[in-house]
Amino acid sequence: MSTPTTAPAAHATSHAGLGPLRERMWTAVTDGDEYAASAHVLGALDDGTDAESVLLDVIAPVQARVGAEWAANRLGVAQEHAASAIAERVIAALAHHPSARVEPRLGRIAVACVDKEWHALPARLLAEVLSLRGWRVDFLGAQVPTPHLVAHLHHSGADAVALSSSLATRLPTAHAAITACQAVGVAVLAGGAAFGPDGRYARLLGADAWAPDARSAARRLAEGIPAPETAGGHASAGDLPHLADQEYTYVAREQVPLAREVLAQLERRFPAMAGYTDHQRERTAEDIVHLLDHLAVALYVDDDALFTAFVTWTAGILTARDVPARSLRPALDALAAELQDFPRARRLLDHARHALDATLAPGGRTPGAPA
Repeated sequence: MSTPTTAPAAHATSHAGLGPLRERMWTAVTDGDEYAASAHVLGALDDGTDAESVLLDVIAPVQARVGAEWAANRLGVAQEHAASAIAERVIAALAHHPSARVEPRLGRIAVACVDKEWHALPARLLAEVLSLRGWRVDFLGAQVPTPHLVAHLHHSGADAVALSSSLATRLPTAHAAITACQAVGVAVLAGGAAFGPDGRYARLLGADAWAPDARSAARRLAEGIPAPETAGGHASAGDLPHLADQEYTYVAREQVPLAREVLAQLERRFPAMAGYTDHQRERTAEDIVHLLDHLAVALYVDDDALFTAFVTWTAGILTARDVPARSLRPALDALAAELQDFPRARRLLDHARHALDATLAPGGRTPGAPA
């Protein structure tokens, strides 16, 4: 698609000037008060604050703060889920405000999360921004199976699809979705934390375009993205030559037996496990599965940084919850022992172990959440 659009109207309120509204929203969502949150947002719209600023400079940063507070163990899982639910309902209320009603005058965009991706809020924010800028938007929501997405594109005649993913472990699924959408002649704009802060995985997997945030995505769509048949070749599974070694396939296929073996070895390598409760053992098993998930996807994209970032982020999460992060080291050692015949897996594990050792050393600093 290549239909241009005019620039949006200037925002009535600066990002900095919205600080008090963000604080009121923060109080409302952490109190679980949906009515107060909606009242704050609708009141701001009534007072002349433009809807896009409320979406991206109030609701989005408040939700990011919710995630950061969860990571720091200052908000529980239930509070985090409640805050996300309130954000979704507030966005719905905002979309029905008179100031947010814009007659579509541009093309048609489908906005969807890849299959198994349940973080729908970033995609929902983009859908609302595009609607405000004059696009006709089909928001398909979370966890859209690729065959259903392609069927929708056939039926709707969308000019492009904005594909969202927050979890890096969904990258193989995103790759399949990108390829399938392009196969029916629809350009793909990729976005979300899963694709990396610089879009490296979007490019690797052959997306036609990438954007780091909703405003950038709207601008990129306005500039026009060439249809796949005129954009040159794009990636497919065959265009990732490192996959020929079958290391990704092995780790993904053998995840259950690998997790069992690593857990058994961890019991020998980390004596403190002898005192774990059943609940603690279950959580440890879950952590091992998450390690394997991220190791597999790092093998898929052949990127050390992806796995290393996840390991060091996990160390920070464990530390915030008073769980000994040093337990990650013997788990990685056990995994390395199981995968000693796999050169790329060994390389990824070596880099992650060195980074973890630096993090756990006195004065070490745990990096932020992984891409």
